[in-house]
Amino acid sequence: MTGDNGSPAEHRFDEASPGEPLHRVVVVGGGFGGLQTVKALRGAPVEVTLIDRNNYHLFQPLTYQVATGALSPDEIGKPLRTIFRGARNVRVLMAEATGFDLERHTVFLRPAVAEPGPQTVRYDTLVVASGSNYAYFGHDEWRQSTHEVKSLGRALRARAGILAAFEAAELEPDPEVSAGWLTFVVVGAGSTGVEMAGQIAELARDTLPGDFRTIDPRAGRVLLVEQADRVLPGFPPSLSERAARSLGELGVTVLTGRTVVGIEPDHVQIQSADGAAEPVAARTIVWAAGVAASPLSRALAEASGSDVDRAGRATVQADLTLPGHPEVIAIGDMVRVRDVRTGIARTLPGVAPVAMQQGRYAGRLIRRRLEGRTLPPWRYFDKGKLATIGRTRAVADIRGLHLGGFPAWLLWLIVHLAYLIGFENRLVVLVRWSSNFCTHGRGARWITDTSELSREDARVPLVGADAGE
Repeated sequence: MTGDNGSPAEHRFDEASPGEPLHRVVVVGGGFGGLQTVKALRGAPVEVTLIDRNNYHLFQPLTYQVATGALSPDEIGKPLRTIFRGARNVRVLMAEATGFDLERHTVFLRPAVAEPGPQTVRYDTLVVASGSNYAYFGHDEWRQSTHEVKSLGRALRARAGILAAFEAAELEPDPEVSAGWLTFVVVGAGSTGVEMAGQIAELARDTLPGDFRTIDPRAGRVLLVEQADRVLPGFPPSLSERAARSLGELGVTVLTGRTVVGIEPDHVQIQSADGAAEPVAARTIVWAAGVAASPLSRALAEASGSDVDRAGRATVQADLTLPGHPEVIAIGDMVRVRDVRTGIARTLPGVAPVAMQQGRYAGRLIRRRLEGRTLPPWRYFDKGKLATIGRTRAVADIRGLHLGGFPAWLLWLIVHLAYLIGFENRLVVLVRWSSNFCTHGRGARWITDTSELSREDARVPLVGADAGE
């Protein structure tokens, strides 16, 4: 079917709805915020459309364990259609939202699977929870030379690259070049960076020794580079110090007050506070520094006349709605929230509990509006912070109670198991963690595609699952 100008006609997913339509809620993003919004609307007198470019919900806090072979992808994700199979008022579209027409209440889509023609979906209430990406501070060219664990595809690529580095070192006759392959640089010492550095160190120290004949994986170096003066800057200083000690016990070299200023195929340039830059031979770089909001955040801001901060986060009202558009709700780490008392826009931690609490609030707000009632402004309830460094090593700040070592590590395990979607996932992950703990093993050490290793300019092999991420 074509339009008047001969181009493919625009298809609307809702145009064939029979009878008087229910209130239409469109949720963009199947992460923590979007998932909780849709869950809160199950059984409500609304028609919910959940849009995500992936067909699964990913438990992102554990992607770093996929990247280091501790867990498999299917253990930290669940198909969205399976999650909402019993919710008759929910449908899932595997597509990417590309823009909005706020005046016409329309979302523009690009299908994630082959289908011709532009597509749109209409809404009465729109909830956008499209998350964030890592920021490269004006050096986007580094993205192709580094690893991330924000998405499943990138985590799988990181796994291939980390494991392939040990394989390349085994093949390399030159000791200096081999040492470069066995040097891993993690940029950013927030929770993800600390967890990645600790896991790589444990992989080299506890899991791989004995697997190789030429190299000793324990000779590998893990450098954790942080611009601030301590690791885990969002934690109390005492816990940062404890985390740094635990990293040192694992063999991680912590470089605080340093900045990565250059990345080349065989080395990185690390600049100290006095401005001096030192080249470090390394071929595997993991990026965990800086955050940039999803491009959809800026699209919302431009469409509404709202402002954005340096990271691209749009500013929303205290009830999480877009200024001038109460029918549009934006949540998660793509927004900052204006305080109802001071009027100051507040940036909240980009962690799962924030998005989950906002998602549940968004669902309640929609229900209350349909009932003709109001809801007080949203407020974040900070339950605390957790970060694991390695086996029996973790730190926890639970509303002023500071824990470290085994108690914090056990608490970290319980919390993450509780947040996993699906009983079967919790059971499988518990069994896998128990096995890893007892054997020091990692059963998901697969390198699924070595085709890129033959390229002289390639730092790591790519895997097919990384397409477009």
